[in-house]
Amino acid sequence: MGRPIKKILIANRGEIAVRVIRTCREMGISTVAVFSDADRTMPHVLMADEAYHIGLSPAQESYLAMEKLIGAAKRSGADAIHPGYGFLAENADFAQKVKDEGIIFIGPPPAAIRAMGDKTEARKLAKSVGVPIVPGTVEPIKAEEEAREFLEQNGFPILIKAAAGGGGKGMRVVSKPEEFTTLFRAAQSEAASAFGDGRIYLEAYLKHPRHIEVQILADEFGNAIHLGERECSIQRRHQKVIEESPSVIVDDALRSTMGNTAVRVAKACGYVNAGTVEFLVDQTGRFYFLEMNTRIQVEHPVTELRTGIDLVAEQITIATGQRLLLSQDQVSFIGHSIECRIYAEDPQNNFMPSTGTITHLKSGQGFGVREDRGIEQGKDVSVYYDPMISKVIVWGRSRQEAIARMKRALQEYEILGVTTNIPLNLFVLNHPKFRTGEFDTHFLDEYWTSRPDDLNEAEKTAAVAVGALCNAEQLLTKSISGSHTQFQSSGGSDTAQRGNTHSKWLHQRNNAMRE
Repeated sequence: MGRPIKKILIANRGEIAVRVIRTCREMGISTVAVFSDADRTMPHVLMADEAYHIGLSPAQESYLAMEKLIGAAKRSGADAIHPGYGFLAENADFAQKVKDEGIIFIGPPPAAIRAMGDKTEARKLAKSVGVPIVPGTVEPIKAEEEAREFLEQNGFPILIKAAAGGGGKGMRVVSKPEEFTTLFRAAQSEAASAFGDGRIYLEAYLKHPRHIEVQILADEFGNAIHLGERECSIQRRHQKVIEESPSVIVDDALRSTMGNTAVRVAKACGYVNAGTVEFLVDQTGRFYFLEMNTRIQVEHPVTELRTGIDLVAEQITIATGQRLLLSQDQVSFIGHSIECRIYAEDPQNNFMPSTGTITHLKSGQGFGVREDRGIEQGKDVSVYYDPMISKVIVWGRSRQEAIARMKRALQEYEILGVTTNIPLNLFVLNHPKFRTGEFDTHFLDEYWTSRPDDLNEAEKTAAVAVGALCNAEQLLTKSISGSHTQFQSSGGSDTAQRGNTHSKWLHQRNNAMRE
């Protein structure tokens, strides 16, 4: 009969909390938000039916505080907790504590999280069922001395990775021996801060790989299906920037093989709920198991637009104890989808985070365009959390149409107060190698430069756009701050002046961003 869910606490913040709330509303489920000091008036707090303060702004004092989250769930009478992604989403101890309190955890069982959420355990399990893995250490490395044998056998470059999480946190590329100690300690520290777990492991660093991941769904009755692949090779600092589906290098045969392999891995660990199996594909077309993310992915809307399946709704339905409603042959793929992550960071300054108040925000709209956003105009981009502002996702009948639609949506995107990576995204979308599908995970390292003197024409276009935005912000600030006395004495309002300034800015920016 299943387990009814009437109220869900979202143990997260920002755009994923907003995303979950929206699906809950459609399903007639009440929602509970949690918030730190920094997030007191953020959109997810205002959208939820209830909201509970859980601590100070640092994540360790709020979104990583298990007892506070569970306490809020109990006080609110929530039947279930949705962890979103990041924070405690892949923490088996948290999932177990939730279960022990009689609350439904909308995610995999604790045992599956331990087996697959822990990257070293996942590698062991994949290898045990015959899935090829990237060469690396079997056990987590606690001290530098333990890495010596691996380094002697494999040489450099190598990859240091967090055992307990993903998203590029706790990850470092080591190119030469003298860098190892510093980067080893930095990876440990970042992993501990991001996931509450400082364990790391080592992998050989493959040259020119493609990063391809497969979305899976599994129920507690042993049924599992895949929903196709997502291409995630456009990355900076091992964090995805642009994702798309399908991948230009994946044909029907490879899609079936990778999809069936992902399902086999999921079944091997008794996986239940939504998850993603990630692979690296080398230049010969061979693929290697990389890891499994035991949660909803940031880029899940790419799959949703292409399949028409609400993955959050599927997560909730599975968590109630129901069987999958779809079989593999009922999954259909239509058109092409692309997602661009909009970060508050400066691509021209080594991707440094850009914090501050968003003074103006208006996203691109139109047919085939979706935006998932967790911040609004007038709110602050905080120093305490990931600087992602939103995700823009588009669908098109073909890859060419999707690229054109994404370019148009980004050209319409208006934001002032912080610097963003929109010019970087446009640079990628305009680049010949991206448009022809000839790229790998090193694309940005190879083609993007932060030295203005070396910019090519596409990059100059983006740089001019950044300048236009900065000039416009100064014009708006000046006109608004000095408008009251001026317009009062002339008998008019400041609406016309602001409108003229805004129109001038849009004209200037759109000309700058045009090819």
